[in-house]
Amino acid sequence: MKQARQGACKYVDIGGQAVMEGVMMKAPDAIAVSVRRPDGTIVTKRSPYQPLSKKHPWMGWPFVRGVVNFVTMLTMGMSVLQQSTDMLGILDEEPSKFEKWLSKKLGKGIDKIVMGVAVVLAVVLSIGLFFVIPEIFARLLKNVITSPSSNWLINLLSGLLRILILIGYILFCTMVPDVRRTFQYHGAEHKTVYCHEHNLPLTPENARGFSTLHPRCGTSFLLIVFVLSIVLFTLVGYQGTNFLWRLLSRLALLPVVAGVSYELLKGLAHHDNLLTQALRWPGMQLQRLTTKPPTDEMLEVAIVSMNVALHGLPKDCPKTTEGFTVVQDYRLADPSYTPPQPETGEPQPA
Repeated sequence: MKQARQGACKYVDIGGQAVMEGVMMKAPDAIAVSVRRPDGTIVTKRSPYQPLSKKHPWMGWPFVRGVVNFVTMLTMGMSVLQQSTDMLGILDEEPSKFEKWLSKKLGKGIDKIVMGVAVVLAVVLSIGLFFVIPEIFARLLKNVITSPSSNWLINLLSGLLRILILIGYILFCTMVPDVRRTFQYHGAEHKTVYCHEHNLPLTPENARGFSTLHPRCGTSFLLIVFVLSIVLFTLVGYQGTNFLWRLLSRLALLPVVAGVSYELLKGLAHHDNLLTQALRWPGMQLQRLTTKPPTDEMLEVAIVSMNVALHGLPKDCPKTTEGFTVVQDYRLADPSYTPPQPETGEPQPA
């Protein structure tokens, strides 16, 4: 029988994200990123974190906090992905002359420039895939379905296309080996979060038995956003034939959709009855595409991140030249773990 861990901290919601060969865990006051390097060692980093709602209380208001969280996780997600790549220690190439020139002209490090370009490209790709293409499809439908009362049908069909594009995009990503490994780390993150929520000792054996599907997952959030957008775009969105106005009205409503979706996600995650189970079921099933069963080695990395986020960096562990903490044994990140002492035999007579 599994026993509750001794001296466990008070339960708090822990968020996370899979990164390159590792996992990020976000506690209320800190963020930990841990990765497994090619040599098998785990390196981890802990950074203090203060929610924007602490500085600006209005950002913690219901519905507003959903928009703030959406933007924060988007920017934080790109940042920790870059951090995990740096922590792996596999990108030691000398910047090209063009990269050096660009860095000098812009006055920023090349890593920040690359991350900035990546964010811009990601936003452009997202708008193109999930807004422009569905609106082009909706415009074509308006030429075929001319009934004045057909707006709900057109919005429904364009919304379903948006969801199909999301599923197709995820399926395409699963064909990339590195992305598939990231989905395994995503599964490790969920299993470790479940283990923490059940107040069990954080070990691969305990975490292994939990599901890779979690009700607070960002994948579920995305599906809620897409479904809710169909309703809001129909009720308050621009329904005319002007393509640009339709597109702009959908983009303008996105913060409203994100705010309502966040509250709905939290409500479904923290209540367990037949209704909430039915409503969160589609999002849980979509997670079957974005999470894969992890190995025990991946679970160890997720456990290190969880413990470091909650309790701080382990003591007496070596540091890399970059300042990252090296964890030779995942158990060292658990403050309640006592390493076995070397046996000292009785002195033998001369």
